Amino acid sequence: MTIRLPDLRGGLRAYEPRAEPLALTPGAPLTSRTVFSAAHVVADPYADTSPDAPAAVDWDATLAFRRHLWSHGLGVAEAMDTAQRGMGLDWAGAAELIRRSAAEAKSVGGRIACGVGTDQIAAGSLGEVRAAYEEQLALVEESGAQAILMASRALCAAASGPEDYLEVYGHLLRQAREPVILHWLGPMFDPALEGYWGSSDLDTATDTFLEVIAAHPDKVDGIKVSLLDAAREIDIRRRLPQGVRCYTGDDFNYPELIAGDEKGFSHALLGIFDPLGPLAAEAVRVLDTGDVAGFRELLDPTVELSRHLFQAPTRFYKTGVVFLAWLAGHQSHFTMVGGLQSARSLPHFARAYELADRLGLFPDPKQAEERMRNLLALYGVAQ
Repeated sequence: MTIRLPDLRGGLRAYEPRAEPLALTPGAPLTSRTVFSAAHVVADPYADTSPDAPAAVDWDATLAFRRHLWSHGLGVAEAMDTAQRGMGLDWAGAAELIRRSAAEAKSVGGRIACGVGTDQIAAGSLGEVRAAYEEQLALVEESGAQAILMASRALCAAASGPEDYLEVYGHLLRQAREPVILHWLGPMFDPALEGYWGSSDLDTATDTFLEVIAAHPDKVDGIKVSLLDAAREIDIRRRLPQGVRCYTGDDFNYPELIAGDEKGFSHALLGIFDPLGPLAAEAVRVLDTGDVAGFRELLDPTVELSRHLFQAPTRFYKTGVVFLAWLAGHQSHFTMVGGLQSARSLPHFARAYELADRLGLFPDPKQAEERMRNLLALYGVAQ
């Protein structure tokens, strides 16, 4: 049986879905790399809400997806960009997500790190930005999760130069109970973060970023770099103080960055490891044996799908992530908080389905095909 999929030229093409999924089962904990999947949230499809209202979350399905990731040996990066933080999920929703996910992690022995930002304020003075960060840091620490200090739109707007970033981050790192992960999110993921670290020149910004780390190496577990620039990440990685890890956030070049070179490697904290979770975990277990070629053989073919999901405008990659979670049976519907299911086109969805199916990512390929047919029919595509 074939399914007719729309293309970018306005036509339809025949595609024959895969009959069997890739055989992937939960396995041993990962040892050679620390790997976090930034996880999406599942909306409540029956909630009477609107795109600009507070998010209505299906907590049971959201937590079930996290248990799925933990079962494969992955850590969960919670309340991050992938969870639609600042794009449908406000601070109140993120705070509840952190509390619930941290408690769930304790109950199953899963690793969790949670995003600390300033999204309870739209803008403010440097003092107000610090206070917002402190409120969120306290909540994450009280939950027992590791903290990820995320880039702040409010800080980007309030800062007059690199010295303000040094002061704010220094203040937060001095009071953090445990080492944190610093997250540099590029403007391709959030245009409001243009000029972060006090400069739009990336070399200058990198120097400030590294200055923050060098001043507090005992309080920085690692950094997550999301600039989609492999050469820059490698340069930063090689300049880190001893003991500070680099967690790649590069959804375009992750296989080579995780594999590393003779001078080091990156760990991972990636949104693409939401749909790729079991396959990514299996690849890293192969890497744990020292088999770099086997690792690349498994992970390299996934890059085409990742580059498709994260194509410009990159910030809408969450739509593709949730779409694939629906096709894979992790949730019963394709509805997103903030109405973000409308952020990508039908040809984009069709290509995402095809690429994911070719990889064998759907545990039940027939169910995925039926759901894809339902979506096509909703858009008026006859089979």
